[in-house]
Formats: sequence, structure tokens, C-alpha cells
Amino acid sequence: MPEITIIDEIVENYNDVKTPLIYILKDVQKEFGYLSDNVLTRVAKKTKIPLSDIYGVATFYSLFTTKEKGKYIIRCCNNAPCHVNGSKEVLDKTKEYLGIDFGETTKDKIFTLEFTSCLGICAVAPVMMVNDDVYGNLTPEKAVAILKDYKLKGTSNV
Repeated sequence: MPEITIIDEIVENYNDVKTPLIYILKDVQKEFGYLSDNVLTRVAKKTKIPLSDIYGVATFYSLFTTKEKGKYIIRCCNNAPCHVNGSKEVLDKTKEYLGIDFGETTKDKIFTLEFTSCLGICAVAPVMMVNDDVYGNLTPEKAVAILKDYKLKGTSNV
């Protein structure tokens, strides 16, 4: 984990920006993986923005997270086209394989399972996204096979 003093450098990078908070939080989250209480307190002190305002922004925008997440974020869609094409079975099998429910992270910190409304590729429903990679035309077996590949990558030291 990076040293907390990296926050000072990030804040200084945005000294000339009129409303820098979102940029600062984005960069800080990139460094630390999430916005912990300790990190947000340091941002508040360095920016002289009230901590309550910082929390308000950090918890309002979905791109920010105040909870530690896994190496791979799995976003599953269950909107109408995905649901009609079998996403419930895919989701059930995914949760069973991972041993977690939506909003949870596996004990090994490899996966976090999230629900998303729509990924915008309904033509290949059901779909899921793992970090920035999108997978469509899923079956329960195909979803688990994809996650097994990620698990191998996530546990390798390469």
C-alpha cells in the first residue's frame, strides 16, 4: 500500500483547479484502491474541505468506494433483456461459485460482486463485466469458467 503522504502530492497537483475534489478523490482511490476513513481524513486536512463534504462526494458518486474491494470487480446485469435470457441462473451460479452475495468481497480479496443496471449490450444478454472486460451470451457454466481463469490470474505471482 502506498504511503499516506502521496495524498499531499496529489492535492498539490490540483492547486490551480477551481473545484479539484473529484479529481483528487479519483487519483487517491487509484493509489489506495478505495477511500478509507484514514485517507479521507488526510484529504480533508490537506484541502481544508470539511470531512463531511468529502464523505458526501465519496459516497454520492458510484465511481468511488469507501469499502475495500477485490482485485476483480464483477458487475452483473439483471435488467429485462438479461433477465429474459437467463441472467438469474448465471447470477445464482456465480454467487454459489464465489461464496458471496452482491456487495461482498471474497475472503482472498480476489473478487467483489456488484449489481449494475445496464451494460448497454443487450444483444448478447446475459452479460457481466470483470473490471473493464465484458462477457456476453453467458451460461452459468461459461460464467464460472471465466471466473476460474481470473482466479488463476489473481493468485499467480507472475
